[in-house]
Amino acid sequence: MLTRAKSFTPTKAISFLARIDWILFVSALLLTAAGLITMNSLVGNNPFFEKQLIWTSIAVAVFFVFSAIDFRFLRRTPVVVSLFVLSVLSLIILLLLGDVVKGAQTRFDLGFFGVQPSDLVKLVVILVLAKYFSRRHVEIAHIRHILVSGFYAFVLFFLVFLQPDFGSAIIIFLIWLGMVLISGISKKHLALVFLLGALVFAGLWSFAFEDYQRQRILTFIHPLADLQGTGYNAYQSTVAVGSGEILGRGVGYGTQSKLQFLPEYETDFIFAAFAEEWGFIGVLILFVLFGIVLWRIIRHAMRGATNFEVLFGAGLAILVMSQFTIHVGMNIGLLPVTGSTLPFMSYGGSHLVAEFIGLGILMGMSRYSRVMHRDDGEHEEFPT
Repeated sequence: MLTRAKSFTPTKAISFLARIDWILFVSALLLTAAGLITMNSLVGNNPFFEKQLIWTSIAVAVFFVFSAIDFRFLRRTPVVVSLFVLSVLSLIILLLLGDVVKGAQTRFDLGFFGVQPSDLVKLVVILVLAKYFSRRHVEIAHIRHILVSGFYAFVLFFLVFLQPDFGSAIIIFLIWLGMVLISGISKKHLALVFLLGALVFAGLWSFAFEDYQRQRILTFIHPLADLQGTGYNAYQSTVAVGSGEILGRGVGYGTQSKLQFLPEYETDFIFAAFAEEWGFIGVLILFVLFGIVLWRIIRHAMRGATNFEVLFGAGLAILVMSQFTIHVGMNIGLLPVTGSTLPFMSYGGSHLVAEFIGLGILMGMSRYSRVMHRDDGEHEEFPT
């Protein structure tokens, strides 16, 4: 018997749009718009603004496409393993064939645009750990789960670190640490692992590192100690933030960024550029928008159908919060400069698309969410 093909009827379209969390989407889009306004000089053509506008359109389209997908297939072990293997292979190929920019081999140059695999790898880390921890809530206190989950994260961490992309490597570590903490793993075992790591570092510091290596580490931790060298960018960033005062200098009138005192203001220091132009009031609005994004992500996570969806949402919240905290911290001189982007705002298509993919996956998972989640997924385990 012939069956009629399914079509996307107006009723289905309305139902689909009704399932979108518009508060989350609009908040993320407003943050993206704030980034676009900040990187636009308002004078002449701006290649950063124009390219980012294209990437924003792509990211929004990707968000709605992913929101329409039923992501229960991600619970399957072969799917997660395949994503992990593809991530490892892409990072290895990147180290062999990637384009070198400012001493870092972090992207593939495709002509008109570049692709940075580490941004999607962060989502893969979340999926791998969500899969691993979702089936081990009964025996989660065993120390081997710290070591095994740490191994999966470390493989990707190490390959990203070799590029070197310190910012993304730190984010991968924080995703692992955050998901370990919320999974219910014994805090004593975790403390033991960190104690061993600290002892190894202390031994290297005392007996292995040369004087110049120690100095590099100290300068990295406290960049403002070398204002004419490695601390120059951090110092100019703090000046930009402070000069914004209460109401800011006005859109397009940020002297630190527009007069090139603050390098990389479209990417690594976009928060400082925004703060200079919008002032304390603008920063406060920015914090509120990020707070709304995190609140809505956590809200969807708590309604996940199984532990897997809950852990994915929690991991996504950790990703956004980690990048936000590190970026703002290094822009105000409290954290080392690691080259971390500000979610939704910094220039770059790879991270923007990856962030909207993450939100799209969350929306897709919310299609089958429950008010109270239950672990009714298939009984597969990630190989250990």
